[in-house]
Order: sequence, then C-alpha cells, then structure tokens
Amino acid sequence: MRLRPADLKKISALTLEHYDQGAEEFWHGTRAHDVSQNIAALLQPIEGAPPFTILDLGCGPGRDLKAFADLGHVAVGLDGAASFAAMARSYSGCEVWHQDFLELALPPGRFDGVFANASLFHVPGQELPRVLRELHATLKPGGVLFSSNPHGTNQEGWNCGRYGAYHEPETWRRTVSAAGFVELAHYYRPPGLPRAQQPWLATVWRRPGLACGRSQATPFCSTSGRGVSIGGPRAPEASGATLERAPGWRNWQTRAT
Repeated sequence: MRLRPADLKKISALTLEHYDQGAEEFWHGTRAHDVSQNIAALLQPIEGAPPFTILDLGCGPGRDLKAFADLGHVAVGLDGAASFAAMARSYSGCEVWHQDFLELALPPGRFDGVFANASLFHVPGQELPRVLRELHATLKPGGVLFSSNPHGTNQEGWNCGRYGAYHEPETWRRTVSAAGFVELAHYYRPPGLPRAQQPWLATVWRRPGLACGRSQATPFCSTSGRGVSIGGPRAPEASGATLERAPGWRNWQTRAT
C-alpha cells in the first residue's frame, strides 16, 4: 500500500523523535565503533587530488564527520535529528545541516563524495528513488556514493521505534542503478565474521561523468577469485573482504555500524 504524505510525515517525526530522545545513549554506544573500512571505501575511488568535499548524510553526533575533517577533507554533515545536528557541530567543528531525508535541499554538483553510513535504510522504499536522484544531483560528475544498510527480504516497517526498509541486495542494486549510479563494489560487515553474522551490506557507487580531466570516471575494483575485492590501500580491518551475494535479513541493533 502506498504511503500518504501524512504517513511519511509521521514516519519521519517518530523516527527522529526516537533518536533525539536517545541521543546521548546513542553517542556513548557508537562513538568507539570502527568504520575505517567504510571511510576508506568512499575515499579510495574518488578521483583527483585531495582534499575532497564530503557530505556525511545522517552524520549522527559527528563521529565520522570529525574523522573526515581530521583527514584534511572539507566535511559537511546532515542529520534530521536536531540533537544529533547540534552534537555534530560541537564535536567536529564542521558545518552541519539540519534536514529531513524526505525534504532534502542539496546544492547541485557540490560534493566529491556522499557518505551514507547506516542512514538510507530509514527512507521508505517508495521515496528511495527520489532521494537517490537528489544525492546523484548533489555529487560532482564522477563523484562517489557510499551506503551501508542492513539487508533483508524487501520488508519495511517499525523496528524498536524507528522506521526501516530492508532490501534484498538485488533490489537495492536495481534501485540505485536506476537513479543513474554505476556500482563499483560491495561487501558485508562486520568484517572477519561468517556471513550469517554480517547483517550489513556496504555498497559503493559512482555518478558517471567527466572527472579530473579523464574521459570517464573509472571503477576501483579488481577481479580476484570468486568475487571482487576493493582495490588500493585498505583499512586494516578490510583485509580479505570480497564481494558476493548476500543472504537474507538478520537482526540489527543500532543505526551506526
């Protein structure tokens, strides 16, 4: 059944209220999480010389936003939860936009990369194509989108006070491709565990187009064995990551991975 505008407003309001009410607890529970694998997966395929301009979509209290800034990049955060936006500004010292994912107002062609770590699964499935097109438009030609989400069997609904959509990998791939992106790589998290214990699917995409004087943006993957491995220098925890099809949905615990 198609969600009405009133339904979408309720979904946003209740999900953001959940995060606002538990902002401090969320921060203490996730600030030490190691997502260097994901940060590297975004930065490695961006063409040209750093520093890069990065949008941290769903930046939360600012953990990864600060990591990008500490690496010397121009990082801008965005979150729909007012508490998170304020915390991220204070913690990172970066510019942070307070925007609902369903009511984005993004500048065209501004960013070299968009980092959507554990955030886009909160977008209802019917609205996802539009949101992805908006992210495509805010990237520079050749720019890179990283997204990590809990994968599932195309179900969506309420989970512990938050709305989530849990896509099968092939459904996710078709949806993002239809928005104009070209897939570069994907892998499962947490690293180093059996697939049954890897509920998170991370994917890397490029907006096609001219970049850095090249005739066409190029992938950064290399074929190796059964899957495709992330090329270039890796974060320590990323060793051995390969790209294979995902199993079904597993339970997830927090927004940040």
